[in-house]
Amino acid sequence: MMSLYQPEPVEISTRMRPGEWTEESLEALVASYQQRIVEMGAGITDVVTDIDRSDDGSVRVAVSWVKPANAGDEDSVAGGQTL
Repeated sequence: MMSLYQPEPVEISTRMRPGEWTEESLEALVASYQQRIVEMGAGITDVVTDIDRSDDGSVRVAVSWVKPANAGDEDSVAGGQTL
């Protein structure tokens, strides 16, 4: 039986060409992606948003849920510090 836990990141992303988006629609899109990731079970601190604006006016949006690889290990926290 496979475990439901998967350490691989979950990502929702899209690319929009020049003229397909405005700052307002971009903000709404990012918020909707963040909400979808949180609904999947991510804590808001595990959600990473990357907005890549190109010189030609296109934009790439990626919202990721970065899951810690050591989910069962309470002795370490993000960044490698020990408690």
